[in-house]
Amino acid sequence: MKNYNLIIFGISAAIVASVSYALMPSESDKERIIEALKTTDPAVSPTTKVLETSNIASAVPENNLRTEHYPVQAGDSLSGIFRKLKLSFTDLYHITHAKPYGRDFAKIIPGKTLEIKTDKDGDLEQLTYPRNILETLVATRSKEGFAVELISKDIDARISSAQGVINSSLYVDGKKAGLPDRLIMQLADIFAWDVDFALNIRPGDQFTVLYKTLYVNDKKVVTGDIIAAEFVNRGKTYTAVLFEDNDGKVNYYTPDGRSMRKAFLRTPVDFARISSRFNLRRKHPVLNKIRAHKGVDYAAKKGTPVKTTGNGVVTFRGHKGGYGRVVIIQHGQHYSTLYAHLSKYKRGLRKGDRVKQGDVIGFVGMSGLATGPHLHYEFRIDGVHRNPLTVKLPHQKPISKYLMAEFKRQTVPLLAQLEQTKKTLLAKNGN
Repeated sequence: MKNYNLIIFGISAAIVASVSYALMPSESDKERIIEALKTTDPAVSPTTKVLETSNIASAVPENNLRTEHYPVQAGDSLSGIFRKLKLSFTDLYHITHAKPYGRDFAKIIPGKTLEIKTDKDGDLEQLTYPRNILETLVATRSKEGFAVELISKDIDARISSAQGVINSSLYVDGKKAGLPDRLIMQLADIFAWDVDFALNIRPGDQFTVLYKTLYVNDKKVVTGDIIAAEFVNRGKTYTAVLFEDNDGKVNYYTPDGRSMRKAFLRTPVDFARISSRFNLRRKHPVLNKIRAHKGVDYAAKKGTPVKTTGNGVVTFRGHKGGYGRVVIIQHGQHYSTLYAHLSKYKRGLRKGDRVKQGDVIGFVGMSGLATGPHLHYEFRIDGVHRNPLTVKLPHQKPISKYLMAEFKRQTVPLLAQLEQTKKTLLAKNGN
């Protein structure tokens, strides 16, 4: 059963959907929940409050067991705590060697609180340690020694959806469609290799997004990642879907298994404006004479981060005549990129450094021959300048044949839900 709520903002719209399709929360989902609960729900603190000034809170009788709370201090180890509390080292051995979670007890950290239950003779019956807000380790005495289990709160990843039409910008209309800032940026990142958000966005472009909403014990906690999305740019439709392989690696792919990620980003500056295009007959604005413009200029505020468009090695960092402050990156044997007129470099960046696609390498400025703050960006293949806006970018590897069946199993239901979301909005609008 699907429950849709339609919200109209001018020509932008959002759909929020609750569906029965089950999603497994990922490790990144768990990390996001832990961070969210730390800041938004102090009632679920991972530590137990201890009012006494001593290390051990006063004991509380419980079912003939004595319960103590020991706040872990800097420099504490589990063996040191056992020694301090005069607990059996044989019990310690059985706990830390219990599979599969016993060894995790040896990873206690300051700020957490151990709960220790002992019988009337002072023998340990149960040891509890909150590994994080979601997970608690519990060691309980058994006939064989100790059994250790990991108790986790219920995490539920549900599908939510949003859809909108571009009126002014992806950010403004994404907010109107109900997307948080992080998902707007993620949407831009997913399609960054195909859609130039600085140049090619037009009123009337559309986006549809499916994303996770994460719940703990049936309570909404935080928004997860995008799991499927469509972007219609100038009448051309781009579709992406999330896939996790057998090794836990997550990436976005087209419905037929081609990676959305290409070897190069289309643009090195987010949401900038193109002030000058690739033009071999352009008149230079400072020199006032015809000089080939072998790159693209992106006008942006001074200090705007500049990202490398591909993995590579820094082969030059310094001043270069009219280019001002420059970084040049070599990407394998055939490709190189140049970033000029920078106000400053990323701190610590040096010639010979390896960089990854999307890493910040410097900041927009107007060093050299420049009439205003902007980035001059060049793309070269075997030393020959190519137009960064139109050059065909090489793809990364697609889904392998032996993973294709699993890829279809994971993604076909998501793509069907994406299509249903689009149809529902059209129906609500009477189209």
